[in-house]
Amino acid sequence: MFIVNSYTLAVIFCFITMLCWGSWGNTQKLAAKSWRYELFYWDYVIGMVIFAFLIAFTMGSIGSQGRPFIHDIAQAGSGAVWSIILGGLIFNASNILLSASISLAGMSVAFPLGVGIALVLGVINNYIVDMQQGTASGNIALLAVGVGLVVIAIICNGIASGMKGSSSDSDKKSSAKGILLAAVSGILMSFFYRFVASAMDLSNFADPAPGKVTPYTAIVIFSLGVFVSNFIFNTFVMRHPFSGAKVSYREYFKGNAGTHLVGMLGGAIWCLGTALSYITTGKAGAAISYALGQGAPMIAAIWGVFVWKEFKGAKRSVYALLGVMFVFFVAGLGFIIAAGN
Repeated sequence: MFIVNSYTLAVIFCFITMLCWGSWGNTQKLAAKSWRYELFYWDYVIGMVIFAFLIAFTMGSIGSQGRPFIHDIAQAGSGAVWSIILGGLIFNASNILLSASISLAGMSVAFPLGVGIALVLGVINNYIVDMQQGTASGNIALLAVGVGLVVIAIICNGIASGMKGSSSDSDKKSSAKGILLAAVSGILMSFFYRFVASAMDLSNFADPAPGKVTPYTAIVIFSLGVFVSNFIFNTFVMRHPFSGAKVSYREYFKGNAGTHLVGMLGGAIWCLGTALSYITTGKAGAAISYALGQGAPMIAAIWGVFVWKEFKGAKRSVYALLGVMFVFFVAGLGFIIAAGN
């Protein structure tokens, strides 16, 4: 299987992860023109599963290092499998809430708040995993400063969101609900990664301990866990939507091929970013790999502000706050990168 043996390459892959995690929401925005997010989310999950198997049978099965995918999944211990599935369940619950938040408050609000909270809490959770497995690396002081700067960026985004104004009381209520959903999503999302990381032998991807799995097996099991849990979580949301009327499966099957493919593309983009995040965990450590990938809110905010014009008509002071947010996000990521050298 393909293994990352360089910290520089690990950082590059983490930046690709950041781009993927911050950009998949564009596919939801595109589909939203004629498609409810609950229906989009089914295509998203299907795309995730398809791409997970694709990468497992390619990158996860080539080369002379490590166990190929089929061999690895055959020897996976039940504890590792269930740990990854639990991570998938937690992620799916959080990501559905994030999708709902995007539909209500927009990308430039949902991502910085929800994923920003996940970054802060997730770095702490994943550093604990690193310490437990004896793979903790990096300068904890620089990592803490980087996370602190990200917190300031989140605060700036929250203030800007409150100041941008809206055209009606219903818009204000939708935005407030979206902000709440993003916050809950972020708290949940901060926990999923540690369960996946604990199932992998982070200290030796080339010769993992028996029962542990490689990143490629992890992403397949994780995606299947998300897919199966979607029959529970998304069905519930379809019947009890956060906004609008109920949605039926009959409506999903009436969708055209183009709309379905857009959703699947979103899932594939997310899955690529997540697979690269898992692959780099062995070299960069779970905390740093996770933190770099979670720079995604900055990317999503750029899409939301400059492409989707979600702050159109806002005062100059709002744009000034958004500028400060971008500066602190970039600075925070810089400290996180430096922490791993």
